[in-house]
Amino acid sequence: MIFVRGRRVYLDNSATTPVDPRVAAAMARAVTETFGNASSVHGFGQQARAAIDRARREVAALVGARQNEIVFTSGGTEANNLAIRGLCEAASAHGRHVITSAIEHPSVAGVCAQLEKQGWEVTRLPVYQNGLVRIEDVSQALRPDTVLITIMLANNEIGTIQPIRDIGALVRERRAAGQRYLWLHTDAVQAAGRVPLNVDELGCDLLTISGHKLYAPKGVGALYVRRGVRLHVQNVGGHQERERRAGTENVPGIVAFGEAAKLAREELVERARHDRALRDKFETEVRKRISDVVMNGDREQRLAHLSNISFRFIEGEGLLINLDLEGVAVSTGSACSSGTLEPSPVIRALGVDDELARGSIRFSFGKDNTEADVDYAVDVLVRAVERLRALSPLTLVSH
Repeated sequence: MIFVRGRRVYLDNSATTPVDPRVAAAMARAVTETFGNASSVHGFGQQARAAIDRARREVAALVGARQNEIVFTSGGTEANNLAIRGLCEAASAHGRHVITSAIEHPSVAGVCAQLEKQGWEVTRLPVYQNGLVRIEDVSQALRPDTVLITIMLANNEIGTIQPIRDIGALVRERRAAGQRYLWLHTDAVQAAGRVPLNVDELGCDLLTISGHKLYAPKGVGALYVRRGVRLHVQNVGGHQERERRAGTENVPGIVAFGEAAKLAREELVERARHDRALRDKFETEVRKRISDVVMNGDREQRLAHLSNISFRFIEGEGLLINLDLEGVAVSTGSACSSGTLEPSPVIRALGVDDELARGSIRFSFGKDNTEADVDYAVDVLVRAVERLRALSPLTLVSH
């Protein structure tokens, strides 16, 4: 394999995606042509309102929802906050217990932790070695005072797809049995645009998506709110978004989000096939050329574009830096805090030791990646692993 210095390969599409040129073009037109305030009654305002309505239809179609069930937000974090805090504050008279998982995104885990400080009880379900929640654990955790189950559809670090349909069916059963005040929220930020979504089939009442994960710009997201679900508003000061989210609408961002949602729906099958082919080629080469690796999470029930691998005897942060110096962008589940490297809570939740958790790297592919990108990334990875292991005291101890 020819090693080409100076090449740049982006394999961090789970963190954010590049903006699709078609999406950028739609956004640019909106910036210059659709500048009215959508709350204004004159023609310029109504032009902006019409553009938002078109985008709302496209986002709704992506998840199989009705147009009036989509609330635009500034992104996934705000949507998760509105869903969880808004639902719990509105339903607190009926119970103060929430069920979630041990591997949620910080924007879900953080809200749940804050609810605990306010007197709520939170049950965090384990995910076991394969990174999956078990439906029997959900059933056993349910109590008469449970008002919300919030479990992500697909994990952002290991890509495992959770059994949300089964959980939705369980929620419907409990409602039929008399537990009327029980709702299901799922954070679908990683899944939207990558797997087919239909809110009725999932059985969820609330679902979060974010534009920048599906080739739209940052700063725009949406929350699906099933008709009839009451939320306590978190932003006050205006009547926008059916009084669920105050603030002048980000018309260009929403237009871009709508275009990205339309393209994602139309190209979903082809994108998934493309991403899976690259990921599988990558993993095959890594297994063949690098020893002492562990593939994290379930091998089948996962997103097509994502591969999380632990490399024994080295720190993930060091590997990430080495790859970046050669132009390959990836991410690590570990985080540096006050100079101390902490293992990823998601990888630790799989039951692995700290060494494996610290040595985990996430490689996430996108529609613009090529086989040549994979070849280059594997070459750089092999060299970086060899170099770091030669310097690692952990390697000497193991041998």
